[in-house]
Amino acid sequence: MNAPRLDVIGLVVSDMAASLAFYRRLGLDLPPGAEDAPHVEADLPGGMRIAWDTEEVIRSFDPGWTRPEGGDRIGLAFRCGTPEEVDATYESLVAAGHAGHLKPWDAFWGQRYAVVLDPDGSGVSLFAPNAP
Repeated sequence: MNAPRLDVIGLVVSDMAASLAFYRRLGLDLPPGAEDAPHVEADLPGGMRIAWDTEEVIRSFDPGWTRPEGGDRIGLAFRCGTPEEVDATYESLVAAGHAGHLKPWDAFWGQRYAVVLDPDGSGVSLFAPNAP
């Protein structure tokens, strides 16, 4: 028997259109016209997939589901090409109305790092290796 293989990263969202717009700004190729769909999937580089489900979809098969509170349960991190791209991407997202959580800084582990919140308040990290 083979071990299970991680295949899909799933996000539960309160506003599909807002969430898809946010992740499109981060370069994900999402199906056009998907904003009104209750479930959306997209292929990621390397063979994985990412999926979005509305809260209503989750409640349709798990009626007791409630929105998590008290902080992130999972984190997504997007690698940028350069430290300057971290800053530019962060500023672009904040200028588009998304909440910045941690402004770009030079992290002690050798990366330019920042965190912005997606429309559901989940932290999304932006990073790039600092120049050697």
